[in-house]
Amino acid sequence: MSPSQSSPRALPDVALELHADRAGPLDAVGMQAIEMPVLIAGDDGYAQRASARVDAFVDLADAQARGIHMSRLYVHLDRHLSAEPVSPASLRRLLRDFLESHADLSTRAKVCIRFDHLVRRAALASAHTGWRAYAVEIAARMTRERFEAEVAFDVQYSSTCPASAALARQLIQERFSTDFPAGATLDRGDIIAWLGSSDGIVATPHSQRSTASVRLRLADGATFAIEAWIDAVEHALQTPVQTAVKREDEQAFALANGQNLMFCEDAARRMRRALDADARIADFHIRAAHHESLHPHDAVAVATKGIPDGFAEA
Repeated sequence: MSPSQSSPRALPDVALELHADRAGPLDAVGMQAIEMPVLIAGDDGYAQRASARVDAFVDLADAQARGIHMSRLYVHLDRHLSAEPVSPASLRRLLRDFLESHADLSTRAKVCIRFDHLVRRAALASAHTGWRAYAVEIAARMTRERFEAEVAFDVQYSSTCPASAALARQLIQERFSTDFPAGATLDRGDIIAWLGSSDGIVATPHSQRSTASVRLRLADGATFAIEAWIDAVEHALQTPVQTAVKREDEQAFALANGQNLMFCEDAARRMRRALDADARIADFHIRAAHHESLHPHDAVAVATKGIPDGFAEA
């Protein structure tokens, strides 16, 4: 047996080489958009496997070290994310392994997981159901002293402008006054027919698809409740976009829009009320963006829980 067959061959590692002109600490070093499956626990107790993009980083606190061990980060990711559903506890263990495998190099670690979370939704009126995919991001950070976990998601909904609705009602009133002048005999059947005609309903308020972007920072000891928080936001808004739609569902959606007129400010306040009392949430950042059908720009409102040093950016 030759020496090459009896013992592993030593491989060069240029990351160990020191260069004085390249010295200095770095805030974050790692990998971005790693393709990896993850297990996500649903509110029904079952875990679904999702195709994810994962970011993994540590800092490089050792000013003399040329680089980190990226392969170690990948191995830890693969082992942890394949073994159990993602939770604050599992992410804490993952980041602890990041730091322990870089004990001589790093003091901070971060992981970010992005995936689509599939939820089956019932139609508003018919017996049909369909799938909604919610863009979700789970992130966790750890130092030697502290661990934080966050979850972010987007909800698509419809928003009907209250000002536009008022202006449309005024035009309808004026048309009614023209078609049924003062002193004219009013027949109930004629009025019902008029209300169902394009001559009568001469104007409609503008509505648009809108986006609620929600980022939640978990309280200590809390676990992820992704579907519950999505449900809370959709219930607060009352007009989430639909999946399977028959005519009766479309009519129910039109009714929901008419009964939930809202500016972006109204939407942000509704969501804040829905999340403010949740003890599982330490802080939040809510952004309501109405992709205007009237304007070429978005109308945006932001709300936070208001904790010092919490979320503040728009």
